[in-house]
Amino acid sequence: MTDHPFGFSTDRRPSLDFDKVNAAALAALPALLSRWLPGGHREGREWVALNPRRSDRSAGSFRINMTSGKWSDFATGDAGGDPVSLAAYLSGSSQLEAARHLADMLEVR
Repeated sequence: MTDHPFGFSTDRRPSLDFDKVNAAALAALPALLSRWLPGGHREGREWVALNPRRSDRSAGSFRINMTSGKWSDFATGDAGGDPVSLAAYLSGSSQLEAARHLADMLEVR
């Protein structure tokens, strides 16, 4: 990345296909969830785990649908609709940063 004289970013990375990244992440979601949320467990189509972003003492309110990628912490109202938004939430990063990281990890081109 080169600095623009007026402060604009000149990052020329190719555009990122969020749908493609989400599809690859959804296909790998069981493995990703085991890595991101160790200690969680499967209940039907959902992964149930402690929410690492708060002082969660018992699993149950933080759930990820392993079929759709939708997730929610029913205790706080935090929610999202896909694996990229979950990765961003868990890492405290932007969705673009999370999507780029997932694309690199899953070798999405």
